[in-house]
Amino acid sequence: MSEFNEFDQQGSVPRKDTGNIISHAFEMYKGVFLYAMIAMIVYIIGGGILQAISGFNSTSFIEEVQSSSRNITSVRYWDMPGFSLYSSLSGLLTLLLTPLYVGLIYIINKYNTKNTIEFSDLFIGYKQNFLNILIYSLISGFISGITFGMCFLPFIFVFPFLLLGYPILLFENATAIEALGKSFSIAKENYGTFLGVSLLGLLISFCGVFLCGIGIIATAPFIMAVMYSTYCAYCGKPRQIIFKG
Repeated sequence: MSEFNEFDQQGSVPRKDTGNIISHAFEMYKGVFLYAMIAMIVYIIGGGILQAISGFNSTSFIEEVQSSSRNITSVRYWDMPGFSLYSSLSGLLTLLLTPLYVGLIYIINKYNTKNTIEFSDLFIGYKQNFLNILIYSLISGFISGITFGMCFLPFIFVFPFLLLGYPILLFENATAIEALGKSFSIAKENYGTFLGVSLLGLLISFCGVFLCGIGIIATAPFIMAVMYSTYCAYCGKPRQIIFKG
């Protein structure tokens, strides 16, 4: 069970423009980098276990995609050994680990407000509003998956509407539908900034792919810092979550 503290906290809040939000996100991310790495390592270990269970070989998959780079639609993904099982299990793993990334947002807030960070903070998403986090993850994942599959470009334009969902779920204890509605409403009124922030945040998060692939461990969670900084800019500093019982 949790409630929110009413007192004002110290901590920085970026201005409502793309440059300031991204800059603020960088500062926050540098302070919680090790926790972000832990979250990604957990995900990668889980992915490795799933490959062993399903028999799917991601290295062969990447080589197949690279060899078909001129005609990527010719790659027969579902014919690859273990791909269908791996895809199903990977989706479930992503869903179950979503609270871990919500926990990273909480840690970012504690860093920003100069509160002591504990390792257990990374798992707050499994205690705070867990069910709604899972429901929102399913809804946003479905929307992202559909738009991402449409030549990627539609995903870029839709993602800004989902940007504030997880911070709203965590800090406002909202339902999944309330979080989706509020995120959509704020993004709609400030779409230019949200589009710029989302595009830069995603580019930075995925840039680790070009560092021999392993760099994705270091960069992928950056988008969570972008979500937090955008929330601060448009909704104010989050109240401190205090657990009782």
